[in-house]
Amino acid sequence: MRMSPDHLTPGSVRSATALNEQIRALWIRAGGFLSAQDRAAYELLLVEWAAAVRDEIVEAA
Repeated sequence: MRMSPDHLTPGSVRSATALNEQIRALWIRAGGFLSAQDRAAYELLLVEWAAAVRDEIVEAA
């Protein structure tokens, strides 16, 4: 799975829930052991997920 940096644009349309599902799916596909490529994708997803969580908190406030 290859993630491009454009997934890190502010105001992502993907929700924290959708990103969390992608993170879980990545771990399941990897069998609990991430390759270097999977780790890079995981790290990008985490950054995007954290941004989505912050955005959702701000919107709720």
